[in-house]
Formats: sequence, C-alpha cells, structure tokens
Amino acid sequence: MTYIIKFIYGFILPPGGFVTLLVLLSIWLYRREKLAAKVLFIITLLLYISVIPLTGNILTQTLEQRHTPPSQVDGDVIVMLGGGATPDSPDIDGKGQLSGNGANRLLTTIRLYNQTRLPIILSGGQVFTNYGNEANIAKRQLISLGVPEEKIILENKSINTEQNAKFTKQLLKKHKLHKPILVTSAFHMERAVRNFNNLDISVQPYPTDYQSSQGLSIDLNQFTPSLQTPLFLAIKEYVGIAALYL
Repeated sequence: MTYIIKFIYGFILPPGGFVTLLVLLSIWLYRREKLAAKVLFIITLLLYISVIPLTGNILTQTLEQRHTPPSQVDGDVIVMLGGGATPDSPDIDGKGQLSGNGANRLLTTIRLYNQTRLPIILSGGQVFTNYGNEANIAKRQLISLGVPEEKIILENKSINTEQNAKFTKQLLKKHKLHKPILVTSAFHMERAVRNFNNLDISVQPYPTDYQSSQGLSIDLNQFTPSLQTPLFLAIKEYVGIAALYL
C-alpha cells in the first residue's frame, strides 16, 4: 500500500502533476481537435519518459559500467576532479561546502589517501559567480580530515573537464608525477578519461558517486515521475563526449 500511495503521489506532485494535467488536456482536446490532441499526447509521453527513473537509470548505466574501481591502485598521485560547491554555506571550520557529487568524490579521495599516503591534486575552480571554488573548499575539508597540507596540490582555475586535464598536466610535469589515479563520478569518468587521453595522460580510473544500481530492477518506483532522475547527467555527458570530436 505504501508503494501504491507513493506511486499516486508521483502523478500529483511536480513533475508528475504536469504529466497528469497534459494527459487530461489531451483527452479534453481530442473531442475538438484530434490532430492537436495526438500531438500533445506524444509530447506528454516524451515528457513522462524523461522524468521517470527507469529512463535515467538505463542511460546512466551505459556510462557508469564503462569503468570499475581497480582491486589495487597503481599510481603516484591521486587526482580528484571538482563536482560543484556552494560559496557561503556554513561548515564546521569555515564557509562553503562541496555538492553531493563533489562530496562523494572527496570521501573516496580521503579513503584512498589513507590507504596509499599519496599526494592529492585537487582540480576545480569557480564555475559560476554563485558557485564556490571547488578545489579551495576541498583542500580545507581534507586538512580538517587529517591530510597534511603539504600533501595537497591545488589546481583551482579550471571550469570544465577539458581544463581539468590541461591544468592537471602542468602540475604533473611540475611535480614530476607520472601515474595519476583519477577520482570522479562514475557517470563522468568516461568523458574525463577521454579528455586526459587527448593530452597523452594515461590515468587509472577510480569511479565513485554512482547514480544507479549496477543491477536494474523493474519496480513500481521506476515508473513514478520524479525530479531526481539522473537522465540530465547522462545526456550532458554524452553531449560532452560528442563535443570532443567536433
């Protein structure tokens, strides 16, 4: 009964409520203008497909399954890519926090550091004026978690994945580092690896921050409209990959 109630709520609250209204409008319009009603229904169907978790999970899995965490890391530096940050939200020892994607990447980075004691390159700047500087905030949080400041190398200028690779390459050369372990979200890893490869940087991918389960289960909630579907992330990544070849 709980699942059924949540399923019904999904068609009342946004974005499912808009799908419901458009379906009702299509039915009402069908009596007056059948062609317009059919077109509206097709648009409504596309909207529904785009806001259910099943669609986003299927597309996201095609990205997340391309790389898997290695059983044993083999490198001389950990490279963590930024994933968004807030500039002035309160934190334990300052202001600014990493977003969910960035925080998950940081968690994996600190765990890898505890295993390896390798230096860490934090790559990520301030993408928008209302964003925090990803690398600066990550550095403060890593230090508070016990990482010595001298173990952290800062790259706080990049605003996209291409610049992540470009500026990280400069730091690798400067510090005589040759085998980076790349930490980023699993859905983002394929595009990141390609950007680094384009600059002749061979990385060991260490994906984290998975957005979908590895096994796809067809449950009722997979067909319930939601604002928390990873479809946008997957589409953004495929567009970014395609842009590398333009």
